[in-house]
Amino acid sequence: MTKKTKDISPNPEPPEKLTGLRTGTPKKVAAGIPAVISSAKHVFGEMGIGRGLKALANLNQKTGFDCPGCAWPDPDDDRSTLAEYCENGAKAIAEEATTKKLDATFFKNNSVSYLASLSDYEIGKKGRLAQPMFLPEGADYYEEISWEEAFGKIADHLNTLEHPNDAIFYTSGRTSNEAAFLYQLFVREYGTNNMPDCSNMCHESSGVALTDTLGIGKGSVKLEDFYETDLVLILGQNPGTNHPRMLSALQKAKKNGASIISVNPLLETGLLNFSNPQQLKGALGISTSLTDLYLQVKINGDMALLQALAKLLLDKEDKGPGSVLDHKFIQEKTEGIENYLTHIRSLEMENLILQCGISIDELEKAAEIIATKRKMIVCWAMGLTQHKNSVNTIKEIVNLLLLKGSIGKPGAGTCPVRGHSNVQGDRTMGIYEKPPKYLLDNLEKEFHFSPPRKNGYDTVESIKAMHQGKAKVFFAMGGNFLSATPDTLYTAKALQNCDLTVQVSTKLNRSHLIHGKEAIILPCLGRTDKDIQNGELQFVSVENSMGIVHSSKGSLTPVSTQLLSEPAIVCGLAKATLTNSKVDWDKYLLHYDHIRNSIEACIPGFDNYNQQLRQPSGFYLPNCARDNTYDTPTGKANFSISHSEYIPLNEKELLMMTIRSHDQFNTTIYGLNDRYRGIYNERRVLLMNAKDIEKRNLKNKQLVDLYNYHNGTERVAKKFIVLAYNIPEKCCATYFPEANVLVPLGSTADHSNTPTSKSVVIELKAHKSIENKLQR
Repeated sequence: MTKKTKDISPNPEPPEKLTGLRTGTPKKVAAGIPAVISSAKHVFGEMGIGRGLKALANLNQKTGFDCPGCAWPDPDDDRSTLAEYCENGAKAIAEEATTKKLDATFFKNNSVSYLASLSDYEIGKKGRLAQPMFLPEGADYYEEISWEEAFGKIADHLNTLEHPNDAIFYTSGRTSNEAAFLYQLFVREYGTNNMPDCSNMCHESSGVALTDTLGIGKGSVKLEDFYETDLVLILGQNPGTNHPRMLSALQKAKKNGASIISVNPLLETGLLNFSNPQQLKGALGISTSLTDLYLQVKINGDMALLQALAKLLLDKEDKGPGSVLDHKFIQEKTEGIENYLTHIRSLEMENLILQCGISIDELEKAAEIIATKRKMIVCWAMGLTQHKNSVNTIKEIVNLLLLKGSIGKPGAGTCPVRGHSNVQGDRTMGIYEKPPKYLLDNLEKEFHFSPPRKNGYDTVESIKAMHQGKAKVFFAMGGNFLSATPDTLYTAKALQNCDLTVQVSTKLNRSHLIHGKEAIILPCLGRTDKDIQNGELQFVSVENSMGIVHSSKGSLTPVSTQLLSEPAIVCGLAKATLTNSKVDWDKYLLHYDHIRNSIEACIPGFDNYNQQLRQPSGFYLPNCARDNTYDTPTGKANFSISHSEYIPLNEKELLMMTIRSHDQFNTTIYGLNDRYRGIYNERRVLLMNAKDIEKRNLKNKQLVDLYNYHNGTERVAKKFIVLAYNIPEKCCATYFPEANVLVPLGSTADHSNTPTSKSVVIELKAHKSIENKLQR
């Protein structure tokens, strides 16, 4: 029975509440003993010593479970029995394996509108979801519901829609291969390809660019390539916070003689020096210097920088023919070199310098390093993928690698570093709104139904469809959709327009609180939990950033007996919804080997899946670029021509990028500190160049409101603290999800439709409040 209805609609945005900023000097060294202390504090604080030690002992081990954090690969050979994880991996485990749980009593005592008034950090710290919950229309309190009733309600909604395309099925990057395959199978038998995923918001630009140029939308390098490369070029990535285990690979590369060039608007600690806590030197506080040359590029200046480097390399090649470019590789393996060279030679260096903000002296230093190297790896992350020109910028990376013949050989290649542990695997399993023909053909052949052939909605299109009333049911397999997506108020309205929103989750988040007319929470097992089906402990599989598929087996007792695995949830939903299904859903829950047999039948590269998966380190999927063959229409790797575009800014405007803090993974907020940047106990901060603060007659630590006016719509994020920081002029940075309200849904990357969260034009106005008057 509904206890009480809402009086006020919950606010979709995090509260404008300051928490007490403290600042210090940005750190010069990443990891070390402080990382060990931080890890222990988070793990043992959430689950106690016994459960915590058991979790850490199994984390990323060959017979253990995969970290639910980033997708950086594990070593193929020996792994540390002491700690095969990083600080932020430990934090992720602490969040998931916490012993705090939210049952029906919690939801009886805490209204939706109250919970929505909390910050994302406060919401996440409440604990694990422990049983299915249902929110009736107009109610302010979730009520308990059985699994059978929950599946029945969802099925009723789905089966009363006018068309399957009126439903949207989202996926986050945590979902295992087995769950992802079943999920897309259910959705396609139901009748739609509306399968947006988190990849639409992160590395979609990488997939598009690499497919066009190299014939595969994944990176080409292995972990071992870092150990024998001559040069690592890192653009738009902060590995110290977002992929900390990458620092060990960079350390080994440096030890073996490699150079590192880092390109980033912010001077990030993890790119400067690394103290490896698993080595005696690290324990003693001795660090390894990582970056040889640091280029603090302007936001969105990467394409201009890459073209400037190419132009300087051509100058050097002209002076010493054969000394810089790999002509044999270019002739045998590439297409389009002449047009590309003509284009690069036509560019004005002065314009490129103006756009990237790097001096000619620094560019020449970088070009000199690149010119002398034969094996080069280029890494990038969302600092490159979330701009309007992202696809073409990544194609410019490929151009540079092709000039150097640095693809398809050991120690060289492309390395887009993925942000969530199985985001790449989910796409391989068919979580894609534009499914390839072979997948649909194989599904039809194997299961004897006709999957839909029309492309579905991606994430941006899904939000628009819900906002326009074209989609009525939203189902999310993991994630925190509202906090991950742009234009918060618009997206909130889109979700609220739905008749039903369903979230499969481990923890409470803001997407449970900004919901459709009715809402259901389905609590699932996490990566750390034991998953027992038919009396037997199961394991699942995942694919990391380098295309290695391996097993993951949970070892902790779940916090509740009312949790289901994601495969069990999909099977339960399918059986309730599809009354004449051609799929034997019950078989899949007898043993997950049956799911993997179906994957093998439908997805290329998974021959002998069950046997290969039982190898200690898993197996590599086929990768044409790694093998120096290119599955493109030309049969070769393609040079491409791009034109860098300068984002014009008037005197009032700044170009803003959203960033994570060190106490954060995607939308999960572990704490309020950003230790490496010297920012403590506060998230509502705006990092600005000191000259920009002075030009606007602002003061350091003054409160301001942030405005965006894209396409004539005013978007505002109030009450942020200005912080003078080492960032190029006219550029600024602030944390998401707090600043997502400023990211316009209508501004997306060409060709990939990824929201441009890294290039948001904003204006500042002094915040009118008593606190501000006191600070001034």
